[in-house]
Amino acid sequence: MSAPPKTVLHAADAEAEAIRRAVRTADVGTLGPGRVRADLSHVAGLVALLSDPRVSDPIYDLPRPICEDSVTRWVAEGQAQALAGEGLLILTLDPKGGVSGYSKISIWPERASGELAGAVRADVQSRGQGGPGAAHTFGWMFETLGLRLIGLTAALDNVRSAKLIEAAGFVPMGEREAKRPDGSVRISRYWELTRDEWRQRHRL
Repeated sequence: MSAPPKTVLHAADAEAEAIRRAVRTADVGTLGPGRVRADLSHVAGLVALLSDPRVSDPIYDLPRPICEDSVTRWVAEGQAQALAGEGLLILTLDPKGGVSGYSKISIWPERASGELAGAVRADVQSRGQGGPGAAHTFGWMFETLGLRLIGLTAALDNVRSAKLIEAAGFVPMGEREAKRPDGSVRISRYWELTRDEWRQRHRL
């Protein structure tokens, strides 16, 4: 299950409410072509995507076992989080309408902080698009949603994600225990990045 960043920020009530409002009203289409908010019509496509262990194995907070019932609950939870201003489950659809990737943004408005997880279908991996796409999403979380801090985790052996995260400017902060939905724990590598650091790096 997602956990807030190690670094604790405190948002004033007005800032927290602005973040919640931004989450509820955000146009996810500005993230790129084919981006949509997940709804129950996408369950079958998500099951097909996540049933591939090349996609799902590195992700600690996915519903398991991956099946229609568990993914239906996951999507419904994502919709409830979006209404509360505390999260977004965003899909990338290919030209045929298939689900080719997802992004799960978890948000703690009272801490002006968030976390990002996600994956893409095996046939579109390793095309050199992951870095630019992730960088755009990080900037979107800071500037569109109004977050001031993002924390990320990756499995200890997930070298590809670690390279992408550090290339985006995230600062390594050791390891942390990542709790899976079934209560088991995975030790993960952990990084953080503030909005000020992001702006300085990208000269926004």
